[in-house]
Amino acid sequence: QVQLVESGGDSVQAGGSLRLSCAASGPIAGSNCMGWFRQAPGKEREGVAAIAIGDSGTYYAAAVKGRFTISQGGAKNTLYLQMNSLKPEDTGMYYCAAGARRYGPDLVFRGCAPEYWGQGAQVTVSS
Repeated sequence: QVQLVESGGDSVQAGGSLRLSCAASGPIAGSNCMGWFRQAPGKEREGVAAIAIGDSGTYYAAAVKGRFTISQGGAKNTLYLQMNSLKPEDTGMYYCAAGARRYGPDLVFRGCAPEYWGQGAQVTVSS
């Protein structure tokens, strides 16, 4: 069974930076996509960033493009999310996920269809 464990959540002021980590264990080789989702209070969970395992293609939500960077560790069983220039609207619970790649009708990589979830890491950005 795949297990995903996030770490690195914290409280920061606007303009600050955080790096989230996700340690994956189990038969992760069955998943060809890993990514980060977030959920703010009273809102639906949304995709933030994703990486296509095997070809390193990446996806970013418009709200974070240019500020967040997703990457994998050398052993490919660790996922990172570097978050810079944080804004109060970035506040939420951040979840690591693994699953299958999603593509749009234009065949552009559009993130993950999650099969596995981590327990979440809280990120709070104050103004």
